[in-house]
Amino acid sequence: MALSGLSTLVRGLLLAVLLGTVGAGELFSASSILAGGSLTYAAQPGDSLTRVAARFGIDVPALAELNGLKPTARLQLGQQLQIDNPHVVPLTLDDGIVINIPQRMLFYFKSGRLEAAYPVAVGRSAWRTPEGNFEILEKEKDKTWIVPLSIQQEMVRKGLPLRTKVSPGPNNPLGRYWIRISPSEGIHGTNAPASVYKFQTHGCIRLSPENIASLYQKVPIGTPVRIIYEPVLLARLPDGNYYLEIHPDIYAKAGDPVAAVQQMAATAGGDSMIDWQEVRKAIRERRGLAENVSLPTAPTP
Repeated sequence: MALSGLSTLVRGLLLAVLLGTVGAGELFSASSILAGGSLTYAAQPGDSLTRVAARFGIDVPALAELNGLKPTARLQLGQQLQIDNPHVVPLTLDDGIVINIPQRMLFYFKSGRLEAAYPVAVGRSAWRTPEGNFEILEKEKDKTWIVPLSIQQEMVRKGLPLRTKVSPGPNNPLGRYWIRISPSEGIHGTNAPASVYKFQTHGCIRLSPENIASLYQKVPIGTPVRIIYEPVLLARLPDGNYYLEIHPDIYAKAGDPVAAVQQMAATAGGDSMIDWQEVRKAIRERRGLAENVSLPTAPTP
């Protein structure tokens, strides 16, 4: 079988089946769950379109378009904003965390049910968040940040003040909560909430202060964490509709997105139920939100 046209996650699952680490039933299965939805939000003190977009996991241009605003518009206190942020849940776990790097979303499952979905910031293209299977090794509140040597060197290159450690407090980039998942990587808060939902970190996973506080309380030590790289996501909902979500291939790792959608649709039996013009439009626009790409159906007599 040629693998070049398949998505990263599908290729990885195929290899896992060949190695016997997952069952064949996990292969090529379209999602059946969307997270997020529609709501109205009133702008709070200090809010900007960037900060609101980060809070709800939607790119600024899409949020601005939804509200008839320019992406550079300034918000007024109490201004009403429409939020519509559906995201395809890429896969489910019995218990644990799934983080999809291009999607910049974290999904937490408990007893097979989706308990929470949070926007995250992940590693920039030159400083990537690692993929793979991890687990929560340690949790710490109000952690002193010991600045890694590589980041110290970056500070010097950029002419920034050199810091070797940062004590707990409002200037600590880790925020108040730290969840370690490997010797060098972790899930943590931030003192810059507008930086969430971006490719901006040195590899760690960054959440808004309120979301990391919530996650910190939910997850025990030993919780599995799976980090995947999947910019193309397809969901077949119980009502038969298909939703497609496309994100930038920030690490330049994925194959042809059309081929990926075709493979997932064929496996889900939805080739003839999908509007391929809408698929190509979604791929061109890469809005980062789940969009209905189903063909319209005739009403039942």
